[in-house]
Amino acid sequence: MEPLPVPASVTAVLLDIEGTTTPITFVKDILFPYIQDHVEEYLQKHWPEEECQEDVRQLRLQAEKDSGVKGFVPVPSSAKPPAEIIKGAVDNVLWQMSLDRKTTALKQLQGHMWRSAYATGKVKGEVYDDVVPALKKWKEANLKLYIFSSGSVEAQKLLFGYSIEGDLLELLHGHFDTSVGSKVESASYRRIAEQIGCSAENILFLTDITDEAEAAREAGVHVAIAVRPGNAALTDEEKSKYHLISSFHQLRLPSTP
Repeated sequence: MEPLPVPASVTAVLLDIEGTTTPITFVKDILFPYIQDHVEEYLQKHWPEEECQEDVRQLRLQAEKDSGVKGFVPVPSSAKPPAEIIKGAVDNVLWQMSLDRKTTALKQLQGHMWRSAYATGKVKGEVYDDVVPALKKWKEANLKLYIFSSGSVEAQKLLFGYSIEGDLLELLHGHFDTSVGSKVESASYRRIAEQIGCSAENILFLTDITDEAEAAREAGVHVAIAVRPGNAALTDEEKSKYHLISSFHQLRLPSTP
């Protein structure tokens, strides 16, 4: 793929994570299996802690909301023995994950488990080889760097704070998650521009998802599609419609020969 000149108006780069800075397989093959393999152990170890108790309470409340869903798994009441509650909570978590659900209760527990895993070195955030050199170069060129991911801000900070390349948070100026809106809605990108303190045309958004790219473009944001191994294949129409990059090194800043 050819080098892609970065428009002179761009002062901020907004980055997706999965399939853009980080292999999709990291979430699928590392983060999610970690939860499945260690949730029972985690609940047993942290059971006396208030945070753990709150996680289970939230799972129980979500289970009550799901009582009409086919195959739902209840979480026993707090009056039951801990072993019984833990078993129910584990089964509920595995059931939710099997359906790829994104409930707040599930994401909260997952976030706490991943925080522990990162902090103890059991998990390290993966980034492509070209990411760190590019981020450093862009920051030296006075571009502001931001993350926009469907994963929580906390999860984002864990991935970049405990990455295989060390702590990368000092390279980033801020983080956005779906609390600003869906990634496939144009309004989300306008809100981000407002919060950054610039106009949409000052932002370059890098993502592997064409629906996200289209939403950003409709908001007036510059976009490019990351074509990485394992990412969803693009149609010929999509290939002709968007700028494509297979490496961040292909982005050429205005002052770069």
